[in-house]
Amino acid sequence: MLAGAGISTDSGIADFRGPNGLWTTNPEAEKLSTLDHYVSDPEVRRRAWRARFDNPMWHAQPNSGHRAIAELERRGKLVAVITQNVDGLHHVAGNSPSKVIEVHGSVREVVCLLCSDRFPMDDMLPRLQAGDDDPHCRLCGGILKSATISFGQNLVPEVIDAAFDAAANCDLFVAVGTTLQVYPVAQCLPHAKASGAHTVIVNAEPTALDDVADVVLRGRIGDLLPELFERPAPAGS
Repeated sequence: MLAGAGISTDSGIADFRGPNGLWTTNPEAEKLSTLDHYVSDPEVRRRAWRARFDNPMWHAQPNSGHRAIAELERRGKLVAVITQNVDGLHHVAGNSPSKVIEVHGSVREVVCLLCSDRFPMDDMLPRLQAGDDDPHCRLCGGILKSATISFGQNLVPEVIDAAFDAAANCDLFVAVGTTLQVYPVAQCLPHAKASGAHTVIVNAEPTALDDVADVVLRGRIGDLLPELFERPAPAGS
């Protein structure tokens, strides 16, 4: 399974490229997710930390889509959920860490860009609240950022390998809440299909790979996903 930003919109977290997406309504916001801008411009870092501090995801709860995926794991039917999201809601919903492949990292951790020290975002929030608007590493003085993959930052090869291995070893591959425009992760769907899996896209808007999938379901993810997982498996699966 591949989950994108659209699965979290019912939890109050805006997607990026949808009609009301963060980057659609505010193109300047994309700078906050671009590594070069972040490293070179202290004001971009300040804006990024303010956005993190005010982000609704800290109060967000899993919705019926997240819970449906967690229920799949409880039934023993989930190979993995490959997620492009950084909000951690699959973990909150009950999926075990071993089943969640976070290809773009997690906002729930902080990493130093110089010494690679990591610590929970919960430990950073008090510093932001106290007025430290451009926090630096207390170990080496390096620039800190959320442990997410920014534009211009390399993906982790082992994580991508795990995603493609999961896609190659499933009977049914579902892409939910993603426009399937971001590579290499979008390639997981045709990779799964080439490996013999049935492929389904569940999304509110058209995607770049609608013509590749065996089935395309258009509508509200929180309604469609639980219903999909209650359907009988396709013949031959």
